Amino acid sequence: MHSTFPLIDGRMFIGGRWSSGAAEGWIDVHSPATEELVGRVPAGTAADAEAALAAARAAQPGWAALPPIERARHLRRLARLIERDREIIATLVTREQGKPLAHARGEVDACVGLISFAADSARFIEGEIIPSDISGEELWLRRVPYGVAVGLTAWNFPIALAGRKLGPALVAGNTMVMKAHELTPLALLEIGRLTEEAGLPPGVFNIVTGGRTVGEALVASPHSDLVTLTGSVRAGGEIQRATAGSFKAIRLELGGKAPFIVMADADLEAAVEAAVSSRFFNCGQVCTCNERMYLDRRIADRFIERFLARVAALRVGDPLGDVDMGPKISRAERDKVAAMVDAAVAGGAELLAGGRAPAGEGFARGHWYEPTVLLATDNSSPIMQEEIFGPVVPYLEVADFDEALRLANQSAYGLSAYLFTRDLTNVMRFNRESAFGELYINRGAGELVQGFHSGWKQSGLGGEDGRHGLDNYLRKKLAYVRA
Repeated sequence: MHSTFPLIDGRMFIGGRWSSGAAEGWIDVHSPATEELVGRVPAGTAADAEAALAAARAAQPGWAALPPIERARHLRRLARLIERDREIIATLVTREQGKPLAHARGEVDACVGLISFAADSARFIEGEIIPSDISGEELWLRRVPYGVAVGLTAWNFPIALAGRKLGPALVAGNTMVMKAHELTPLALLEIGRLTEEAGLPPGVFNIVTGGRTVGEALVASPHSDLVTLTGSVRAGGEIQRATAGSFKAIRLELGGKAPFIVMADADLEAAVEAAVSSRFFNCGQVCTCNERMYLDRRIADRFIERFLARVAALRVGDPLGDVDMGPKISRAERDKVAAMVDAAVAGGAELLAGGRAPAGEGFARGHWYEPTVLLATDNSSPIMQEEIFGPVVPYLEVADFDEALRLANQSAYGLSAYLFTRDLTNVMRFNRESAFGELYINRGAGELVQGFHSGWKQSGLGGEDGRHGLDNYLRKKLAYVRA
């Protein structure tokens, strides 16, 4: 795993210009697979955040004045350019994030799809005329942009999450400042270059790089009108506190602890395949991942036998090669996962697979951890309640659907949940009684652009995707009108 790629020297994109801004230092970006230096970006400051917000504010009235279909044309050009440069962007994602190249290509495709759907949604920005109680009067309701949106993306899907936010924000008439995550900023900067090539007016889309200082400045500034985050529960709580006095709009897509329920009447082959892909895709670094399994005890042994065979067959290695799973994003993240597994085993959980870094010369450097399976002790144990965000899955056996549903709902999180069964009554009960915003029934993970991705409880506020996601980038304005 030796790179022949040149070092990338990144810059911030503010008001249509590339520069280091007021930064006084640099942030190094390392490959999670080899720990080699991939590139560097400026360590932005609060002054850079304010400069980007000022550029977005200056551009917003002109951008909002364009008909939605004109804004959509810009986005369609951007989507075509991203598709054109698919291989370049996917390779950048793999180098800085560590996911297999085939999966990175899929992420680029997802970004194109999200931006394209946002462009198609231009026709959905509609108002209403409401009858008045007074003769000669009408009530006109318009859906209008907030103004300047701040986008904070996570490191696990740096391109797809960018497309998920910038597409609807811009087609709605907002301008945007996006903070690139310090672990994975390089591919997003390539998207910035393509917005320039697509002809977006200067200031409509801006990218700042840096760490906590930049993020806090963007969120707290009186010059941002809406903040949309994909990140941790901790980060979401900090944003809530930072914006409490300003009452700006916030949209938070946070963590998850998705239950994966398999009943005795399920298609076991389909359930096993979905359980594996939903857990180990992107090294388990997906908020909708299969984080804990509840298996009907009548089929638990058969399911686990097949599941362990599939886990053992997973190819772990150089993400630029033909593999199923790459490394964790960082040493700190890898060590966190290892500590959770060690604590679970010390607490009585049975280790059935994995539980260590893979052996071999190819794993001497990088942040590796084997696909890991645990038989947990009880539902209140930390491994069943705390988000792992890595290639580890615990499970419990259950007596029936009632027990599975009860245990699944015993969680602080409420993002996603899975059920495999042929019993329509249980499907309907799951849809009605489960405390999660997104359900996968007899299928694995993977949202569609026309859906709605939203979390309950500690998994977030608001939501993304589809027509309902677009609504989160628009606010309503009512006029009482008499001729």
